[in-house]
Amino acid sequence: MIKEIEGMIFKEIPYGETSKIIQVFTNEGIIGIMCRGAKALKSPFRAVTLKFTYGKFNIYYKENKLSILESVDVIKPLSNLKGDITSLSYLNYITELTYQVMKQANENVYDLYINTVLKMEEGLDPLILANILEIKYLDYLGVGLNLEECVGCGAKANILTIDGDRGGYICKKCYQNEIIVEPKTIELLRMYYYVEIKSISKLKISEKVKNEINYFLNTYYERYTGLYLKSKNFLNKLRD
Repeated sequence: MIKEIEGMIFKEIPYGETSKIIQVFTNEGIIGIMCRGAKALKSPFRAVTLKFTYGKFNIYYKENKLSILESVDVIKPLSNLKGDITSLSYLNYITELTYQVMKQANENVYDLYINTVLKMEEGLDPLILANILEIKYLDYLGVGLNLEECVGCGAKANILTIDGDRGGYICKKCYQNEIIVEPKTIELLRMYYYVEIKSISKLKISEKVKNEINYFLNTYYERYTGLYLKSKNFLNKLRD
């Protein structure tokens, strides 16, 4: 059965001397595709089966087996992302993270991922977009944030700060010498969770607030998800 799927190549695996297998994120999950002769210099598949190719893949579909590539139509070349080391590093990170999330669930994950990629390609702040995606993915990883009340006592008022190790909002009563963040940081954390990524047209947030949210999420991910991603470690070093 010939089938057209939209997706993003996130991995290339050599197969024999001239062929390769690609793994593609789609709204149906991860699909493996055999690309016969794709490594050959004159192959029409050579340029369109590289990592981070975003396109429509016409395949001879085989359920639970490797499908066979028939043709590729590139939707967007993502040249802005691929041409900047910082942006490419963020793309690597959210792709590695998405792979981990897709092992838990597929529903809506592809749309969240690809909309984030497209907003990065438009030139919007990759750190903010990555953090928004991280917050939304927590539900799929089974460790979603409680953004309605204090993690200590359940109070909905007098929220003073946030703490990644304790797992969320902390009120004045439950405060135990944690770092006090900007009030805007507390407000934007909720906005990050509820905002629709594809509707974002501009992002203007102070460096201090961005860094506080990023620090909180780094700590929360380390404490509650059990994920260790090399691409995240590289990003942290890049920001130091």
